[in-house]
Amino acid sequence: SRSLQWQRALEPTRGRRFGGHSSFSNGRAGEIERFDHGRRGRASGSSVVRVSALGRLINRVAPVEIGGDFRRLLGAQWAANLGDGVALAAGPLLVASQTSSPTLVALATILQRLPWMLFGLVAGIVADRVDRRWLMIAGDASRIVVLAVLVVVLVTDQVDIGLVLAAMFLLGVSETFTDISADSLVATVVPAEKLGVANARFVFGQRALNQLAGPPIGAALFAAGMFVPFTTQAVLLALSVWLVSQMGDRVVERTAPVSVAGDVVDGVRWLWSNRPVRTLTVTIFVFNVTWGATHSILVLYAIERLGLDDRGFGLLLAASAIGGVLGAVFYDALELRFSLGGMMQVGLAVETLSHLGFAITTTPWVAMVIMFLFGFQASVWGTTARAVRQRAVPLEFQGRISSVYLLALHGGLVIGGLLGGAIGSLSGIPAVYWFAFVGSAILLAAIWRELPHVAHATAGSSGPVARRD
Repeated sequence: SRSLQWQRALEPTRGRRFGGHSSFSNGRAGEIERFDHGRRGRASGSSVVRVSALGRLINRVAPVEIGGDFRRLLGAQWAANLGDGVALAAGPLLVASQTSSPTLVALATILQRLPWMLFGLVAGIVADRVDRRWLMIAGDASRIVVLAVLVVVLVTDQVDIGLVLAAMFLLGVSETFTDISADSLVATVVPAEKLGVANARFVFGQRALNQLAGPPIGAALFAAGMFVPFTTQAVLLALSVWLVSQMGDRVVERTAPVSVAGDVVDGVRWLWSNRPVRTLTVTIFVFNVTWGATHSILVLYAIERLGLDDRGFGLLLAASAIGGVLGAVFYDALELRFSLGGMMQVGLAVETLSHLGFAITTTPWVAMVIMFLFGFQASVWGTTARAVRQRAVPLEFQGRISSVYLLALHGGLVIGGLLGGAIGSLSGIPAVYWFAFVGSAILLAAIWRELPHVAHATAGSSGPVARRD
């Protein structure tokens, strides 16, 4: 998620783990019925499997071979995605209803990112020290409490901009801990060889529910009553908490904690000494600086360069979201057909050329095609990069490495946003896209030959490993 949201971005996506039977099929793989088939009145000794249409769909979305934990994980993931998508539209509308000050509106945006800067590393340490399942439950439960208080003040008409900003900050703090623990938990739930498929499902939920379905629902609910979308989000988070509470225990061997500073140093030292994960982290930081720069002035680009109105800008964003959904849908087929390294190379090349296309074109339909392709590659790249990182990092370091990685992601967006505003003010809107193109192209050229090795790194490796194509 790279977009500036009411709560949480980008990259990543939220993963949850749980054990027991599948909540979708009551422990039966796609509601399979078996019956003996007789031929000419005599039993043939064979069994015919009849799979319902719903069962086939469920099994395609959440393959039974990945396990029941994954199916409940996906249910929790999508419930949270939809709730955050509702708030994605309702949050800014609530801020705008309380103030017209550009300074306060900008402060609201900053407060969405600030918790990652302040608590990201600490959250990673905590995720490596405690049961990540209960850390996730505590994080989402605290969000429900904050939302309940916000709903009360809205219903009683006691709300003001100070309370809204405070709620944003507290929600961001809780979500920082939840997201890092969730991200670090995925590798303990999903077999290494299935991480790509599993993460594609998470990305689909983010794109389809968070970015496409959630915002219009949130806007409609806000029109019905300011408290309604936040009540809806709380209910969806409660569903997610319940699913997480049904998880089975997973034992992760952890090294004895030394100190907060010591744990941070150990995590950063491991990351920097591991070439594949180091390359991934540097890549996500630099490419989010360049993308953050262009996204920060996208609305001005749409109005001044493309001549679009509000509806046209919405279509521009929708093109990216639709591309992202399709990228997640087709990820399985792409992973089977192409090497992971090749997919990473092509994805970053598409993103780099997207900046060039935006710098050159002033034609709306061309810009929408570029946005569609960008959204498609963002899903494919994000899914691949997340799976690669989860495979490469030992379980006991997942929390700390996830926190550093996500800190780089959010930090890149913040720095990019500042640079985009400064460059746009000094040199004009096209200059921002030229900056993004040149910066992305330089890094891509530097890491091009390294990407195939990065794509096939495994836990404990510090360099190239045998490919598994």
